[in-house]
Amino acid sequence: MVINMSKQLLHTPVGVRDIYGAEFDAKQHCEQEIQKTMHSYGFQDIQTPTFEFFDVFGKEIGTTPSKELYKFFDKEGNTLVLRPDFTPSIARCAAKYYIDTDRPVRFCYHGNTFTNTSDLRGKLKEVTQMGAELIGDNSIAADAEMLALCVRSLLHAGLTEFQISIGEAGYTKGLCAEAGMDEDTEAEWRELVANKNFFGAQELLAHAKPSEQCLEALLHLGDLAGGADVLRTARGYACNEASMRAVDRLEAVYRVLCLYGVEKYISFDLGMVSRYHYYTGIIFKAYTYGVGDAIVKGGRYDKLLERFGKPAPAIGFMIVIDDLMTAKKASGKNGADKPPVKMLLYRETELAEAIAYVNERRAAGERFGMMPVADDADRLSAEAFVKAQHMIPVTLSQT
Repeated sequence: MVINMSKQLLHTPVGVRDIYGAEFDAKQHCEQEIQKTMHSYGFQDIQTPTFEFFDVFGKEIGTTPSKELYKFFDKEGNTLVLRPDFTPSIARCAAKYYIDTDRPVRFCYHGNTFTNTSDLRGKLKEVTQMGAELIGDNSIAADAEMLALCVRSLLHAGLTEFQISIGEAGYTKGLCAEAGMDEDTEAEWRELVANKNFFGAQELLAHAKPSEQCLEALLHLGDLAGGADVLRTARGYACNEASMRAVDRLEAVYRVLCLYGVEKYISFDLGMVSRYHYYTGIIFKAYTYGVGDAIVKGGRYDKLLERFGKPAPAIGFMIVIDDLMTAKKASGKNGADKPPVKMLLYRETELAEAIAYVNERRAAGERFGMMPVADDADRLSAEAFVKAQHMIPVTLSQT
């Protein structure tokens, strides 16, 4: 019984995993490169709590469904949740600490998020995210800058083949309003479209009874994906002022992205919807080989901070580091550009000489560990172990 219990304790719960050794080294290096890129754009680090009050992520905020939250209670009876998403936490911080300023503020963050879903499809329940939020700037230039930062972050992380697909929440919101959908019907329609259930979406539209022009526009949303020329087609389908404004903004953003020189990584998808209902304008996702889901999700959320008492526009994005590492591994670019770890194998009689040697090498910037060995046979066994851990075995005789 004790043995069985010990074996069970060695395993992690479903949806989480250990990361160590060379894999952790590569992940940490990737995170450092992204952080340097965000710092180069003037973003400052912020750290928010791992758990918050339930209402920070409640239905009114428009974030993760309640059934997918890890919920628990404190001693005072308050309902708390492990964060499933950073954006509401950042919005809360901005409203609390920058309530008296209208100047833009820039935050970047790094940490783990938690989603309690049973429909994993290979996804983790705990993932590492890095992201950036630009709060207090509703300009077209801000949209383009965040997209450019996203491109540069992925490039500096070592990913070279990817596309950022851009949509506009205002485009679909305008069509839904034109179709006369109430809030619940629109939410149901968005869920169907997000899950690629176009037959269900079409059936729902039949009950909504929109105008013929609006119905045609909604049914053709799936076709409005591709290069910048798709914006002309989207304008033709736009049957209301809100949708027209959305196309105007996307065209303007694209012109600025060309100034940044990142247009080769940009495409458009006017049918894009997000499960995060707080997005109000431009929304975007990044896709690459080897990963079935978007490795980056972001967008403009100009109404979210009002929920925390500070009316202010904002835009941001987050990178799913675990998925990014999967993509890098699939492309053969998963290594970290760090000096290799060397392990000095020494005998007990060589301790003083071994310490002097590794102190010298560490001071020179090398990564050195020490491992005692008993005899030649033990040294051979230790060498095999060290090599299996992707380290380089060294002896004093080799120095």
